[in-house]
Amino acid sequence: MTQGFLPGSRALWNRSRLDLESDEILAQLMDRGEVDAWRELYALARSDARLRERMHRAVRKAPLALPRFWLALLASLGENVDYDAPLPSYESGP
Repeated sequence: MTQGFLPGSRALWNRSRLDLESDEILAQLMDRGEVDAWRELYALARSDARLRERMHRAVRKAPLALPRFWLALLASLGENVDYDAPLPSYESGP
């Protein structure tokens, strides 16, 4: 488990602890985390193929504020990404 910036991220405001095995918490960090949290996720993902796959799945399934940012990050780490694939809408409403 990481001891860096992630455990204190404001994205975890409604969590009692960091659990990177939780897809929900991972998506919450990707959506609401600070740049420092994102840098730490990037550093972890560089050497963790499973984390990269889970991040890719979060982009495809959860409405994130910056989905194409995350696709570009994953592509920079060697993942195959489809920039034209439909993504969940971040906007609420009908």
